[in-house]
Amino acid sequence: MDQPAAIFQKAEPLSKSRDSAGSSRTRGVRYSQHMQLTLAQIGARPSAGDAFEKLVQTYLERISAYNRCEEATFRDEQALLDWLDRRQGRTPAVAVFLDSRGRQMTSEAFAVWLGERRNEGSQHVVFAIGPASGWSESARRRAQLLLSFGPFTLAHALARLVMAEQLYRACTILAGHPYHTGH
Repeated sequence: MDQPAAIFQKAEPLSKSRDSAGSSRTRGVRYSQHMQLTLAQIGARPSAGDAFEKLVQTYLERISAYNRCEEATFRDEQALLDWLDRRQGRTPAVAVFLDSRGRQMTSEAFAVWLGERRNEGSQHVVFAIGPASGWSESARRRAQLLLSFGPFTLAHALARLVMAEQLYRACTILAGHPYHTGH
C-alpha cells in the first residue's frame, strides 16, 4: 500500500497471522476480512511512553480479534483528506470525524451504526481526530458521520483512548461478547 509522505507512522494491521487454510486469524478468533478500522489523528505522533497511548494500543490489539485494525497520523487535515481520496477498494473509505458539533450516540447505537456499515459491505471505516483548531467546513462535508463525545474539548491522547475503547466495545457488542453489560 502506497503511504503518503504526510503520514508519520506506517499504518498496518495489528497482530495479524494466517492459519493453515490461509484465513486471517488473531489469537485464535476469526475476524472480519471485509472491513478495516483505522484510528487516525491530525498532529504529532503519539508518544510510546504516554500512559494513554499504552491503553490505546491495548484496545487496538483487542479490536484486531474482531476486525483488521490500523492507526495513522497525519501532519494536517489536507494530508488526511488526500489519503482518504486515495483509499482504493470496492467501496470508498467511510470517514467518521470526531467533532463536538456532531451526533452523540450511546454505545449500543454506535455498535448498530458500525454493524450497518459492515452489513452494507463497507471495506474501510476511518475514525479521525481533527486538528487543534477543529475541522474546516470542507472536511466536515467530506465526513459520512460527524461523531461527538459531547460538547467537551478533549486532548488528542484522551480522545484517542475514548475512541479506541468505544470501537472495542462496539466490536464486542456486535459479537455478543459480555464486555458490554448495558449500563
